[in-house]
Amino acid sequence: MNLTDLEELGLKNVGNVYRNLDYDALIQHELERGECTLTDKGATSVDTGVFTGRSPKDKFFVDRDPSNKYIAWGDVNKKVSSKIFEELLAVAQEQLSNKDIYVTDVFCGSSAASKKSVRFVSEVAWQSHFVKNMFIRPTASELEVFKSDFTVLNACKAVNTKWKEHGLHSEVFVLFDIENNIAIIGGTWYGGEMKKGIFSMMNYWLPLEGKLAMHCSANVGKEGDTALFFGLSGTGKTTLSTDPYRALIGDDEHGWDNHGVFNFEGGCYAKVINLDPSSEPEIYSAIKSGALLENVAISEDGEVDYADDSKTENTRVSYPIEHIPNHKEDLMAGHPENIIFLTADAFGVLPPVSKLSKEQAMYYFLSGYTAKVAGTERGITEPVATFSACFGEAFLPLHPTVYAKLLGEKIDEHKVNVYLVNTGWTGGAYGVGKRMSIKDTRACINAILDGTINKSEFRTTKTFRFSVPNTLGDVNPHVLFPREAWADKDAYDIARDKLAQMFIDNFAKYQTEDSEFDFSKAGPKIGS
Repeated sequence: MNLTDLEELGLKNVGNVYRNLDYDALIQHELERGECTLTDKGATSVDTGVFTGRSPKDKFFVDRDPSNKYIAWGDVNKKVSSKIFEELLAVAQEQLSNKDIYVTDVFCGSSAASKKSVRFVSEVAWQSHFVKNMFIRPTASELEVFKSDFTVLNACKAVNTKWKEHGLHSEVFVLFDIENNIAIIGGTWYGGEMKKGIFSMMNYWLPLEGKLAMHCSANVGKEGDTALFFGLSGTGKTTLSTDPYRALIGDDEHGWDNHGVFNFEGGCYAKVINLDPSSEPEIYSAIKSGALLENVAISEDGEVDYADDSKTENTRVSYPIEHIPNHKEDLMAGHPENIIFLTADAFGVLPPVSKLSKEQAMYYFLSGYTAKVAGTERGITEPVATFSACFGEAFLPLHPTVYAKLLGEKIDEHKVNVYLVNTGWTGGAYGVGKRMSIKDTRACINAILDGTINKSEFRTTKTFRFSVPNTLGDVNPHVLFPREAWADKDAYDIARDKLAQMFIDNFAKYQTEDSEFDFSKAGPKIGS
């Protein structure tokens, strides 16, 4: 990279340019600069400051033609004027001028037909390390001819002192100028802003090309059968897609084009709160030299206390996917045979496994449901329903139905089976029932993946009208049909209808006069 390139980015009097350093050099830089601590396993650890998660209320898109005609404006995708963007771009440029900087060139997307080239510029060594972990690392020959499709200026040390005058949310800014292929970050050190920022852009670019961007994990069997796992936090997406008998394609972000499924990333970003080597040995073993921990507690001798949540419950580790031995080296596979929607239903209403029609798949994809436990204080605690369109609403610049339509087309074209798997509660809601056993959940997943579930006889449940197998291996039939697992059947009926109404109320926003399609008939019907 030469100074002309940096001047084109508006950076002046730049000192040393550390471009695409290898892991050893990056680790040396972040340790010598006092940015990170070395752990006893060889991983480095960083404290990301005040921000231990993303700042979604500080994320804006520039209101320009033609992207403003495609973006679904609202609470998720907020507008900022080009004038304000230019002001804050100058703030970011000034912050990154007159000093040494780190430049990291990566690919997002393992499919040659769909990948994007992204350049990250920062004054912080560990942020270069983070994106090197998370994205696909070009070869030496690819770096020689690298030309970025999109650039991120991470000026995390800068803040917007005029945020009230600008009508923004805070002094933090995460802004995207789609037409000029640039994003700027200020006021937050959290690395996940870079990861999810590019994911949001892939969710913009790909659907306009007829390709689907997905917030899911993926793996592939020895016979080449691909499976996708959608699910919000706490549903088991990472755990259930990590399978010793199947190769991991990726744990979080994927695309689906005419050639099949492909990972956007070249690494994993796993939660490590209460990490246990016996239950998650692959993640535990991946935490070694090259891995970058975030906001964990470390003793003087470098030992990590994964149970310590004094800084945050959102403790994380990023690492290259090569740290997982059983991964698909090219990060790609064919069109999926099975799609699994994961939900942790804390109301204890949904079956452990249901086979969905295409219309039901669209309905529950747009619903993106899970339920979180409100707290653990004495007595029974009421669960809280969470609906996130397409299991990733925060990262969807386009209207959710755009993604649902694409998914439906691909399900039809490739004759994909779709299932809803409940990893939540059975025999009652949280506080009365118990969490679905991992053994039973694994049995459901295995039956889907090996096809034995298709040998079962199915019957349709009341209200939600799910198609549920009468028997499934060693899984107790009473567990398969939740009402039978509840001691108080009337209480189940009340809970079922209450949850059904939550689905109906949530889905109402998709039932407008100008809706291209209406999948509400595939949802629950109270009294049916």
